[in-house]
Amino acid sequence: MNAPLPLQGLGVVITRPRTAAEALAASLERDGARAFVFPALSIEPVESSPALEAALAGLGRCDLAIFVSANAVELGLAAARRRAPWPERARVAGVGEATAQALRNSGFRNVISPTERHDSEGLLACPELQAMQGRAVTIFRGAGGRELLRESLEGRGARVTYAECYKRVRPQTDPRPLLDAWSRGEIQAVSVLSAETLENFVAMLGEEAASRLAGTALVVPHAAVGAHPLARRFARVLVAPGPQSLPGALVSLRMGS
Repeated sequence: MNAPLPLQGLGVVITRPRTAAEALAASLERDGARAFVFPALSIEPVESSPALEAALAGLGRCDLAIFVSANAVELGLAAARRRAPWPERARVAGVGEATAQALRNSGFRNVISPTERHDSEGLLACPELQAMQGRAVTIFRGAGGRELLRESLEGRGARVTYAECYKRVRPQTDPRPLLDAWSRGEIQAVSVLSAETLENFVAMLGEEAASRLAGTALVVPHAAVGAHPLARRFARVLVAPGPQSLPGALVSLRMGS
């Protein structure tokens, strides 16, 4: 008789943008989970702007390029490489392991990335980002977002430019099928990657979901997301720093630990 799969019978909602959510869902389902793909964030490229073109034109003078997400790698690199080959002097850094791996997959061998905390705070703690006086830094990111990286690096003497290469959009999705699955007791956890995703998810579900969240675990990539006020609506918060650690966090939930 075959042993039960590690996530057998555990229902988890994946709120990432659809392509990433479907890939993660397939992986979790191989471990026996019931994965519900419900994107609470969509990524769309932005039209070219004078600010973006200026940032890309200045890459030849850049000492460090920071990518805040795998989406920034995909869309930012494509925009940069349409103009010119990547400048040799510009080192690259990724916020989190998924972003760092996307850079490696794009041909970069030496990628600066945190090994402990997979967020902006973790990247800022890397030794390579301490002595920044006079260095030119370009941050590839979506429109808007946290200012921590820029403010911290400018405080260390760096000159920081944004290359905003995509925008984040709240999808228009009917939550009824998901709420119905909750009513049947099929959902035990929700995975979100950012505070914005969490805010979108709760707003998309509406007030009817309040009682559902109170009996459900929230899985986040780092403690900063787990500290969001909306996280208190959930029964508990689990931290899984990357996709590779998500199954382990879910196993601990299934075992009741």
